[in-house]
Amino acid sequence: MAEASIPVAQDEFSCPVCLDLLKEPVTTACGHSYCKSCITDCWDQEDQKGVYSCPQCRHTFSPRPALATNVLVAEVVEKLKKTRLQAADSFAGSGDVQCDVCTGSKHKAVKSCLVCLNSYCLNHLEQHESFFRGKKHNLTDATGRLPEMNCTKHDEQLKLFCRTDQCCICYPCLMDEHKNHETVTAEAERTKKQRILKKTQKTLQQRIQQREKDLQQLRETVESHKRSAQTAVEDSERIFTSFSGPPESTEQPSIIISSHVSFTHVGKSVSRLKEKLEDFCKEEIEEISGRVTSKTKTRPELLRCKTL
Repeated sequence: MAEASIPVAQDEFSCPVCLDLLKEPVTTACGHSYCKSCITDCWDQEDQKGVYSCPQCRHTFSPRPALATNVLVAEVVEKLKKTRLQAADSFAGSGDVQCDVCTGSKHKAVKSCLVCLNSYCLNHLEQHESFFRGKKHNLTDATGRLPEMNCTKHDEQLKLFCRTDQCCICYPCLMDEHKNHETVTAEAERTKKQRILKKTQKTLQQRIQQREKDLQQLRETVESHKRSAQTAVEDSERIFTSFSGPPESTEQPSIIISSHVSFTHVGKSVSRLKEKLEDFCKEEIEEISGRVTSKTKTRPELLRCKTL
């Protein structure tokens, strides 16, 4: 069964002590409701007298009454809290698109009409659809860029795209300064650009994966050089130690192997690899950034003439 909608004033369910919506509502024998914590604090102050009163009507009780949650009132209060949150959420905040029809406090717009060039909240959107029923009014998600979607010269919708000048135009523009230019619908151009961008994105992703693989191979090569050099130094030390003099000799010649000398060629090799890697990554980033910029430079223009 559907719930009946009964209008209720929130003041009727406010605590007389804290003046806010009731929290854990309890009702005294005289019929007044309070937050459990509020009435408890009041009665704690009257413990010495042993007589407890209702803060609203001053009806007295002795001994101190036990308090139990008023389930019915608690349910109504919960519904009021949800209603309050929904109402607060429906108002336009910072960064939200406001309804152009609302007066006073503006509600959040949910749709924008590309014909009326207005944005509407849920309530006014229903009125708009009812008034223009049967007429073709293109709606899009709420946007604050509606003025940009009309030609500043002719005040007409930008429904065409001029490939010659790479900009969105209206029909009067087509017959004027863009006459004999290569033009298509904005929708067709957007579809083409999206297809190209998708293909480019896939290609760049593959290149990135390949470069990551190459980078890992370079790292492994560097580590291999280090391990080989370390092994060579350790082998050399053992050889020189074993052949530095006859077994019966008590004096061993002093032979010092400098690890700095042994690793000189390794250091140079690592430096060359590092420089090569840095130059390579820099060139790749510049090339990829340039390609992405060239592919997306017309995107703002296409967004201006977006229609649904």
